[in-house]
Amino acid sequence: QIQLVESGGGSVQDGGSLRLSCVVSGDRSSSKCVAWFRQAPGKEREEVAAIWTGDSETYYANSVQGRLTISKDKSPNMVYLQINSLKAEDTGMYFCAVRWFGPCLTAAADYAYWGRGTQVTVSS
Repeated sequence: QIQLVESGGGSVQDGGSLRLSCVVSGDRSSSKCVAWFRQAPGKEREEVAAIWTGDSETYYANSVQGRLTISKDKSPNMVYLQINSLKAEDTGMYFCAVRWFGPCLTAAADYAYWGRGTQVTVSS
């Protein structure tokens, strides 16, 4: 059974940083898309970053270029999202998701498995 668990969220001040983690269990494939989505209150879920674990190629939404870094551990089943210079508009629930073929930067409906999310709250 494939499961994803996110962690690392919290409440931070404007300008601060957080590192989110996503653990994928129940899957042995070395190559897959692992993506991070963000959902702000009252808004649709949007993809902010993704990584193809086979060659560590990364993808970012234009809206977050330069402030987010997605990476993986030696294991393809541990993926991180570093968020710097946090702003109030970064507030929301952050989810990780997985699919086994590209493109990695795509609609939420194209991702098969999801975690339950970790909350990020940025205050000024």
